[in-house]
Amino acid sequence: MLQYADLKTESLPLMDKYDSLWRRLDPAAISERLTEIEHELTKPGAWDRPEALRPILKEKSRLEDKAARLSALRKRRDDVEEWLVLAQDEQSQDVLTALREQIDALERLIEEMELAELLSQPEDKSAAILEIHPGAGGTEAQDWAEMLLRMYRRWAERMDFKVSFLDFLEGDEAGVKSVTLQIEGSYAYGFLKGEAGIHRLIRISPFDASGRRHTSFASVDVYPDVEDDIEIDLREEDVRVDTYRASGAGGQHVNKTSSAVRLTHLPTGIVAQCQTEKSQIRNKETAYKILRARLYEVEVKKRQAERQAQYETKEAIGFGSQIRTYTLQPYRLVKDHRTGTEIGNVEAVLDGEIDHLIRSYLLHVHG
Repeated sequence: MLQYADLKTESLPLMDKYDSLWRRLDPAAISERLTEIEHELTKPGAWDRPEALRPILKEKSRLEDKAARLSALRKRRDDVEEWLVLAQDEQSQDVLTALREQIDALERLIEEMELAELLSQPEDKSAAILEIHPGAGGTEAQDWAEMLLRMYRRWAERMDFKVSFLDFLEGDEAGVKSVTLQIEGSYAYGFLKGEAGIHRLIRISPFDASGRRHTSFASVDVYPDVEDDIEIDLREEDVRVDTYRASGAGGQHVNKTSSAVRLTHLPTGIVAQCQTEKSQIRNKETAYKILRARLYEVEVKKRQAERQAQYETKEAIGFGSQIRTYTLQPYRLVKDHRTGTEIGNVEAVLDGEIDHLIRSYLLHVHG
């Protein structure tokens, strides 16, 4: 049976937690910055180059989202206070049950906002590309890779995230040789980035007729799916513009005027040129489009090379630096070696209940 005194006592540290979070997020500073942004966006000529406004518009969207969540948090806190006053006068079980629900809702919202604050990097909001590769060990390791695949798919289902297969290579007898998933949802990469590393399984192998205990390894790689959002900072002072007479077909006008344009990006040495139009201005616009496209391609290749370097480094250190061990025999325990977090319900974890592990990691890395 619920007691008012117990609920009142339970609400006190929660209110302190709310006050601490409110001060840390500083709603007044958010409001002040939004006012500054609005002023910047209404200046004459501010929208002459819309592409230059992308960073500030992203900041505006992020701050507006945070302000809305703070408003919801404040309302939830006010609701708890109102129900505390009501329950003090009318301590029926119906009122106390409603108060219990309000306290739980406030606690959940505070936890969600604390977690969102931990996911503060620009790429954290992105969809995630998740790859799983079994280690040495043949069928045993490939089966373990498939168990991890199921775990992440089940977690994504619980989060109402969309999962798509980008690549799948079936195992020889069971399991998978490799799999690549795209997981789409708000903060998918932020949540999953801590899953990257070596995962170890200890169990009695179902593929061993002698019933011996086996240790299997699989690697998990996680990348933000942000390639379509690469921003190219193309500054005019970094570009040398040369004009020359166009060659080839085009008539007397093309041959007698310097309408062709060649752009050289000084930091990279990349060159783009255009001479298809009679107008030098239009040729210059087209050349800039070509230059942006080439710089974009360079950045994409750079990111791909970084991913490959990370993977090669991981392979070089071998499977001796696991981030997490899942033990099924002789006892049952999941242990994250980075945070020290331990969970005895291994079945629940393998069924996708990894939120506690994710939260513990994020709290750990943010100190």
